[in-house]
Amino acid sequence: MKTMTRLSLLALTIAVSLGAGYYLGKQSHSTTPPAAQPERKVLYWYDPMTPGQRFDKPGKSPFMDMDLVPRYADEATEEGGVTVSARQQQNLGVKTARVEKKSLDYQFDAFATVSTDERSVQIIPASANGMVEKLFVNAPQQFVKAGEALAQLWIPEWTAAQQEYLAVRRLGDSALSAAARERLQLQFMPAEIIRQVEKTGKPQTRVTVRAKQAGYINKLETREGAQVTATAPLFEVASLESVWLVIDYPQTQARMLQVGSEILASGDSRPGEIFHGRVSELLPNMETTTRTLKARIVLENPQMKLKPGMYLNVKLANQRNLAPVLAIPEEALIETGSTSRVLVTQNDGHFNPVNVVVGTAQNGWVEIKQGLKEGDNVVTSGQFLIDSEASLRSALTQDKSIAPASPEYQAQGVVKEITAEAITLAHQPIPALKWGAMTMDFTLKSAAEAKGVNPGDSVMFSFTMDEEQGAVITHLMPMAGGMK
Repeated sequence: MKTMTRLSLLALTIAVSLGAGYYLGKQSHSTTPPAAQPERKVLYWYDPMTPGQRFDKPGKSPFMDMDLVPRYADEATEEGGVTVSARQQQNLGVKTARVEKKSLDYQFDAFATVSTDERSVQIIPASANGMVEKLFVNAPQQFVKAGEALAQLWIPEWTAAQQEYLAVRRLGDSALSAAARERLQLQFMPAEIIRQVEKTGKPQTRVTVRAKQAGYINKLETREGAQVTATAPLFEVASLESVWLVIDYPQTQARMLQVGSEILASGDSRPGEIFHGRVSELLPNMETTTRTLKARIVLENPQMKLKPGMYLNVKLANQRNLAPVLAIPEEALIETGSTSRVLVTQNDGHFNPVNVVVGTAQNGWVEIKQGLKEGDNVVTSGQFLIDSEASLRSALTQDKSIAPASPEYQAQGVVKEITAEAITLAHQPIPALKWGAMTMDFTLKSAAEAKGVNPGDSVMFSFTMDEEQGAVITHLMPMAGGMK
């Protein structure tokens, strides 16, 4: 009996010990600090402003006064593009905007110049050979009324013809008189002069030239005492009852303007006053200096408020309200000359360059016809550095059928000599080509490639190999410090 009691007590002691050990082990495990995160692997270091050059250790950039930035292995992605950490995004000032449907308010806004309505210009010629005996208007740009005297001409050659006409009239033969009178008309003799000859019975060799319409003297072609010939222009009179308004507008707004479009014009000369008109003609020629098109508007100007040479601001009376289109801010667009692209992000730090087809731009927004969808996020600030990095990592969207470009090699060297077609460099070893350090000639595409580089300078350069030209420089940049 005592033996059984001892065994029971021993079993109870063992059970309590095991329970205490389990509890203490559990508590010890719960207070153990978490395992340290594995260290991120650095692939290389680079200068964000010159991402094409890579370095195998940290330090100062040889190009700018800034630290080199690490490129981590976990930043590489299989789907293309480039991943940028939140800290780097903050340093680059990255901002994004959402692609959205937007009704672009196409506003036609252009400048116009008031000019003379050339259809109203009248030339007043001399009636016959003679002399300007007196000028009543002797300054250009002078305003005249309709019927106002402009000059008095003395025409002595009319004397013989008028005396002959008077002699024929005295014969009383109506047929001969009519023929003689017609000869006077053929000499451009005004009807009032002929009537005065008939009334007075004496030759009339002086004639007064008068304005046929109200306007201003656009050109004054003669002076007092000057000899004139028949039909020679004496005055050019332009009316201001109507004027031309010539609009200069860019090609991008060509589709908004058409013949008959109603316009509203205003200017500093008449603050708060609006002039109304309609487009009468779309002129066919483009102004080569400003690359603008022209349109002509005829404006009624009965009070002569508008003067030739004035500048007016022109808007369409009825602006076109077009349907909403897919649009992004203009600053998000990266123009390369041959393509247009944007950087698209899912707000996870990864950025993909996407080629787009753009439409019309208006008020800081640009229409996207192809390449994006509503709701996409595009980068509007800091995209150029990110796009440069993505390009160097071969992440741009390309046609796979296009043959790959020739490989490009980077190296550092010292300039020995420069000519118009080549540059001699003493370069460091180039492992990719299994070249050792040597001095050799590199072909320059143009002399501008070596602009700002002098013999003795330490440079960083890129080149490709061409079967005919050999090593061809593609990029040449002076280094802040010499080669190490």
